[in-house]
Amino acid sequence: MSTVTVPATTANLGPGFDCIGAALTLYNQFKFTNRETTASVNQGQTERVNITVTGTEAQLVSTSSENLVYQAFAKLYEHLHQTPPPVEIEIKLGIPLARGLGSSATAIVGGLVGANQLAGEPLDVTEVMKLAIAIEGHPDNVVPALLGGCRLAVKGLNKKEHPLGDWEICELRWHDELVPVLGIPNFELSTQEARGVLPAEYTRADAIFNIAHFGLLLRGLETGRGDWLEIALQDRIHQPYRQKLIPGYDAVLCAVVDAGAYGMVISGAGPTLLALAAPSQAAAVEAAMTTAWKQEGIVAQVQSLSIDTQGTITT
Repeated sequence: MSTVTVPATTANLGPGFDCIGAALTLYNQFKFTNRETTASVNQGQTERVNITVTGTEAQLVSTSSENLVYQAFAKLYEHLHQTPPPVEIEIKLGIPLARGLGSSATAIVGGLVGANQLAGEPLDVTEVMKLAIAIEGHPDNVVPALLGGCRLAVKGLNKKEHPLGDWEICELRWHDELVPVLGIPNFELSTQEARGVLPAEYTRADAIFNIAHFGLLLRGLETGRGDWLEIALQDRIHQPYRQKLIPGYDAVLCAVVDAGAYGMVISGAGPTLLALAAPSQAAAVEAAMTTAWKQEGIVAQVQSLSIDTQGTITT
């Protein structure tokens, strides 16, 4: 038996589109029990998986073998050229679905790590990470979900000897005085829809704008300098297009800035909004964000979190 706890993630942080992500102190938990010796037999066939789900929006999660947790679980055994054992998976959800908080990344990482545990840990963390990236298709959520902290993922030179092939992962410092304040509205926004509104091409001016702001973002996160972050959180690649899909975006932005936040970004593909503030201003930013959503007729879960530095843990 293995219990795997995986943190939520926030990706992009404004100008860091599709390359930066950070783990947050909000979690999904997955418990795996090998039923090899006790699995029930139905019409001569062993039941391969039994899934139960509790917690946030549990009714929306599939309990069939199509569940992403089990798909990742089976993928690791396929990688090992083994048949996955019959397994019972208990999922406890603490991260809302389709809100830009990496819920699918937790399912992938949870399934892979759970399988690796039951298999006797034949793969190291780098090999698990490589599988997670392959399943998700990009690293900005699965890497911080697995490792914790704030991480930058860069396409490398695809050297055969490199453990992650064509990906280079770099840990970034997140200053202790930067508090992420999240507003999670009670509606979903699919990644597919959020990607669908993005243009196919960008101007040179927009590319230069984002390069410069991303450089400043890295320094702002490292130093905690609010004056730099006020500038650095601006973006021209995805947020101007996606914010139109989030009712109340402009009102929430004005409210949190007036309350003392350094700025606000869309978490992942949205619709969750994330403001950065000093610890002394976090409560005021929370209150302002809550009020602004409410005035727009939207119920939102607003809370200050921290950066999770442990990543996925097993017990």
